[in-house]
Amino acid sequence: MTTIESLTDPLDYLVIAPHPDDAEIGVGGTMALLLAQGARVGVLELTNGEPTPYGSPEIRARETEAATAVLGLTWRGNLQFPNRKLEATLENRGRLAGALRLLRPRVLFAPYWEDAHPDHVAATTLIEAARFWAKLSKTDLPGNPHLPARIWYYFSIHLRTHPQPAFVTDISAHLETKMRAVACYHSQLIQGRPTTPPTLLDDIRDRARYWGWAIGTAYGEPFASREPLGLRGLGELV
Repeated sequence: MTTIESLTDPLDYLVIAPHPDDAEIGVGGTMALLLAQGARVGVLELTNGEPTPYGSPEIRARETEAATAVLGLTWRGNLQFPNRKLEATLENRGRLAGALRLLRPRVLFAPYWEDAHPDHVAATTLIEAARFWAKLSKTDLPGNPHLPARIWYYFSIHLRTHPQPAFVTDISAHLETKMRAVACYHSQLIQGRPTTPPTLLDDIRDRARYWGWAIGTAYGEPFASREPLGLRGLGELV
C-alpha cells in the first residue's frame, strides 16, 4: 500500500476508524459502491485495536490487509495511537490534521458521535477538531492547508439505539463484498463467538437488510450528518 507521503493524488473519501474492522462494519458496502464508481477511497485507523482476547498486532495487521484486498481500497494507513486510551489531545490532533493535509480527502467518514465505547467517542471529537486544524495557515503541520468539505457519520456503534440517519446508501449490489471484508476479521467477529444463528455476521447482514428495507432496496448503510445536505437534483434518489 502506498505510503501517505508518496500518495500523489488526493482521496475523494477517507473513512477514519478507531480500530481495524470499524470501517468495514459501518461503511464496507458504501466503500465498495464508491470504488465501483471510480472514486479514490481510503481508510485511516487510529489504533491497531489491541489487546483483544484472540488477536495480536500481527493477526490484526493480516486481517486488515486481507479486508483491504477484498475491497480494493486506494490507500490504507494507521496512526498507531494507543488502543483503549484514545484521547483527543493536541498532539493527536496535530498528527491527524497533518495526515488530512497530505491525503486531502474531499469527504470524511467518522464514527457516530454517541456510543458506549470511549475510543469511538474520542475518535469523533478528534476527527472534528483535526478537520478544522487541517485548514490552518502559518503552522508547522506538514502539507498545505486543506478543509474536507463534509463529515458523514457511520453507525459502527455498541449502544443498542436507533439513531435517525440523514441518508442511507443503497449497497444491494455490494453487500456480499462488504460481508467478505467483514469476515476477514476472524479474531474479532468470529473466533470465540456463538456459532448458532444469529451470529454477529448475521446481525451485520440483518442491519443492512433493515436499512435497505427502510429505503425500498435490498440492503443499505445509514449515515448521519450534523449539517444539511445539498442536492443538485433528485434523479439519484431511490
